[in-house]
Amino acid sequence: MSRFPELTLIATLLATPLWAESPGRTATPEEIATWDIDVRPDGMGLPEGSGSVADGDKIFQAQCSVCHGVFGEGTGRWPVLTGGQGSLSDDRPVKTIGSYWPYLSTVYDYIYRAMPFGNAQSLEPDQVYAITAYLLYMNDEVDDDFVLSSENFLEARLPNEDGFVMDNRPEVELAQFSKEPCMTDCKPEVKITMHAAVLDVTPEETAAKSAEAATKSGTEGETASEPAAEPEAATAPATEETPAEAPAPVQAAIDPEMVKAGEKVFRKCKACHQVGDGAKNRVGPILNGVVDAPAGAVEDFKYSKALKAAADGGLVWSEEALGEFLRDPKGFLKGTKMSFGGLRKDSDVAEVIAYLRATAE
Repeated sequence: MSRFPELTLIATLLATPLWAESPGRTATPEEIATWDIDVRPDGMGLPEGSGSVADGDKIFQAQCSVCHGVFGEGTGRWPVLTGGQGSLSDDRPVKTIGSYWPYLSTVYDYIYRAMPFGNAQSLEPDQVYAITAYLLYMNDEVDDDFVLSSENFLEARLPNEDGFVMDNRPEVELAQFSKEPCMTDCKPEVKITMHAAVLDVTPEETAAKSAEAATKSGTEGETASEPAAEPEAATAPATEETPAEAPAPVQAAIDPEMVKAGEKVFRKCKACHQVGDGAKNRVGPILNGVVDAPAGAVEDFKYSKALKAAADGGLVWSEEALGEFLRDPKGFLKGTKMSFGGLRKDSDVAEVIAYLRATAE
């Protein structure tokens, strides 16, 4: 007899097929419905409901931002959900909803079945519609007043849908590799000549483009820590009769429509920044009068080391510099604490700058 009878019992149970004594039964329609919740690209399985970008923003901040970041930029090792457009050909592509995912149904289905982490399937259909709408908005696919519903769901298309093809492996690869393998003229010996860890696998074309871009940026571009000098305007030499005066800056009139549009785009920034009377520093500094102001000039705000260094180097938030920063914060200023992925549309950048300039007047 075993000294550990409990182990004998466990071994006996493991060795006995469950179906030997229990024939089982057919699952009931209710039990099947509990698991049958997937949503397909053609809309099959999609529940009735709707949700707005505004509602999705609130739900996302409460349920999702702790892992995925305020802007879907990801925290720690949690997945990035926004940005990455145009990066799929890079050595390190950023695969997000806006750059890689094929169908909106994939987004809805995954959130509905598996999110939020640790409390899966706790969200109602309307909440999932709202979060999905918000993620579309944060990837610049819809406007902030968009409402996603079961009625218009199939009209929404993700940019990389055409990047996916139907799986033809059962017809192509399986048939090819089901043939009898060739066993003649084999090599007598196989030698390992290189390991992937030290093998330079970067395509020559990509490397050439990177070198060209680096050279161009070094000769023509402007860096955060050393902005390019503005060309000096030609002025007449000063005389005793006509003392020199600094030319008055020419300020273009601000388009009210651009300001109005910029206010809407700025809603993406409100989670961290405030403007106007009574504005206070939050995750980011207040932005009153930021256009044409020196960088790092807001009192009582703890800037990143990168921005302090840029400010010490004379960085001024001109429209050009501010525009580059808004398009690609981390690309413009390495080491910035700004987690927002950037504005994709040039029109959005121009409108936000117009709005920020207007708030200073």
